[in-house]
Amino acid sequence: MPQRIIMPQRPADERNKDFLEVNDGYTREQALEESKRCLSCKKPMCVTGCPVEIDIPDFIKPLKEDNPAEAVKALKRKTNLPAVCGRVCPQEKQCEKYCILGKKGESVAIGNLERYTADWAAKNLKEKTIAPKSNGIKVAVIGSGPAGLTCGGDLAKLGYQVTIFESLHSSGGVLRYGIPEFRLPKAVLDAEVENLKDLGIKFFFNTLIGRTITVDDLWKDGYKAIFAGTGAGLPTFMGIEGENLKNIYSANEFLVRVNMMKGAKFPEYDTPIYKGKNVVVIGGGNTAMDSVRTAKRLGAASVKLVYRRTEEEMPARLEEKIHAKEEGIEFCPLTNPVKFIGDDNKFVKSMECVKMKQGEPDKSGRCRPIEIENSNFTIDADTVVLALGLNPNPIFTSLTKGLLLDEHGRIKVDENLMSSLPGVFAGGDIAGGSTVIQAMGMGKQAAKSIVNYLNK
Repeated sequence: MPQRIIMPQRPADERNKDFLEVNDGYTREQALEESKRCLSCKKPMCVTGCPVEIDIPDFIKPLKEDNPAEAVKALKRKTNLPAVCGRVCPQEKQCEKYCILGKKGESVAIGNLERYTADWAAKNLKEKTIAPKSNGIKVAVIGSGPAGLTCGGDLAKLGYQVTIFESLHSSGGVLRYGIPEFRLPKAVLDAEVENLKDLGIKFFFNTLIGRTITVDDLWKDGYKAIFAGTGAGLPTFMGIEGENLKNIYSANEFLVRVNMMKGAKFPEYDTPIYKGKNVVVIGGGNTAMDSVRTAKRLGAASVKLVYRRTEEEMPARLEEKIHAKEEGIEFCPLTNPVKFIGDDNKFVKSMECVKMKQGEPDKSGRCRPIEIENSNFTIDADTVVLALGLNPNPIFTSLTKGLLLDEHGRIKVDENLMSSLPGVFAGGDIAGGSTVIQAMGMGKQAAKSIVNYLNK
């Protein structure tokens, strides 16, 4: 069996100095060669690993025949954001994990082929999507992140009058402000959103549901169902000494300033962000990887990733870890901060850490990290970024009466993703989905449930 075609990428010592995309994408010849590795299984297990239910052999088959136009049609029957998924979806933990070729070798590069197909469409298919005939039924979607865009797109394809309400001034949610340009260019996201607008979806920006407009207002305006995909925007902190020193950021603030508010271009734009020389990012997920790689591109001489567990236990994508190391990021596993130390002007200058060791497995199945006594040491740091996860945005939930929440502040939903309020559905981070593709899967499931609810 031929080997998997590696995605071409820019040299590490070139790409770590700018925000241009890291991966170059397949050429036509590479996509043709990789697609021919697919066995077109009669019972494709890869499909079972896809949260948005893409018929993977169905879109790869036309690629084998050098017919990307048909591959585009097959993809878009199930997904509204193929160019996004092809770039940021953790295929190695989902569809590719179940590819039969992966049992004895390398799985088919499904994500790379999805990206190729979507990018081909953006360059070669200029005809706008024709909106289906409206059925006159209005549905409100709160939040324009991956869950909201997916739910809204699926409903619009069926003729529902979808309006997406977004609290910020542009669409995309975490896709726009949480994922750096070098992983997901804003032009790619914008093109996907334009396709959704062609379906007839209307967007209202700078509109905070719960405060600007209430759920009761939406009912009065004639909406028959509501989907809440408000995401998670409340950062987690450590609660240790010195955490309020200057130049200590949550990853959420750090990435928003750089990605959406153009802090990387200060003083050309008036959103300052301190470009430290010695930057430390605390965490081990994809957001932590995005933060360390962003800090390197801002010009830091030293960027360290501090994580209290082992490198193998980091939940970040393998590709992101590899890219980070290639770009000069120093990994510091089994290390945990216990104190931030400031200078006379209350700016962080260093952090005191302790070494950790592995204990017995915890509920997650990973070994519980245990502090090693008398292992304290200091790391220089004039900028610290805390990438410790996010909690649900509480504004919508706190201002909507009758909405039941769990102990983490997430909206409680049933098996159909309907909340305690009849006709109000939820998905994504606000209801327990922790990744972009999980949010999209929940958005798709919610769209089906909304259709069933409205057709009772």
